[in-house]
Amino acid sequence: MTTPLDKFNAAMQALPLVAILRGLSPAEAADVGDAIVEPGFRLLEVPLNSPQPLESIALMRQRFPTALVGAGTVLDAKQVREVHAAGGELIVSPNFNADVIAEAARLGMACLPGVMTPTEAFGALAAGATGLKLFPAELASPAVVKALLAVLPVGTPVMPVGGIAPDNMGTWRAAGAAGFGIGSSLYKPGKTAAAVREDAQRFVAAWAGLARA
Repeated sequence: MTTPLDKFNAAMQALPLVAILRGLSPAEAADVGDAIVEPGFRLLEVPLNSPQPLESIALMRQRFPTALVGAGTVLDAKQVREVHAAGGELIVSPNFNADVIAEAARLGMACLPGVMTPTEAFGALAAGATGLKLFPAELASPAVVKALLAVLPVGTPVMPVGGIAPDNMGTWRAAGAAGFGIGSSLYKPGKTAAAVREDAQRFVAAWAGLARA
């Protein structure tokens, strides 16, 4: 049986990019999901402030069984349980909340809480975080990633989120970023599935170029 953590680790090896689908509606879930998964994405996040997010998560979980599908903007333990009941296997938060992390860990879900400081980072790991979302990345820099990794346990995945584009991943990656969360530069409401696919392919190509470097 493939666990959520197995899926997370496999995705981090293949293409460690989280597709943040804020504003996605259930009616778009299949087409937009195809546009992202077919180029190679395996980490799919539907923020809970999207229309009917649990329905979209359930639909995508069924359609993409090999992907790790879950929710973003998860703010309390009750929401973690609701995402789990919908079939979600990934919990992403904008902040560090020990209760959210502990509940996700209890349910066997992968969890990426938002952190900015060493105090938050170590607290999140102690609570059971799978990796760390550096958010908002616009407030940080590659130098922050490098400094954090100098003190965090070896192998801790740190993933900047916010303002990430195909042409700026290189400096973050050189500093040690394990992957990225990709939001409006990949998907935003009103964007066609064809346009989403084109941008997904650009991100996949950009990552492949970094991996070869």
